[in-house]
Amino acid sequence: MLGEAVICRPLEVSVRDDRVEQAIRQLKNRLAREGILRELKNRRHFCKPSELKRIKSREAARRRRKTSRQRPN
Repeated sequence: MLGEAVICRPLEVSVRDDRVEQAIRQLKNRLAREGILRELKNRRHFCKPSELKRIKSREAARRRRKTSRQRPN
């Protein structure tokens, strides 16, 4: 996920009956689901390739721990 190209698609949220707050929440949820917020956070500053490896391995370990907690085998 880090350092990879991002395919852009337009995200649209319609505002109905002047419910701007609800539309903002929908937009935030869609951005989070698409991974755009995480990508912006990762691109705020330059990371060395060794740092990227370390971050990726940490994220993979976190995912493994999470899946092992979910499955009580």
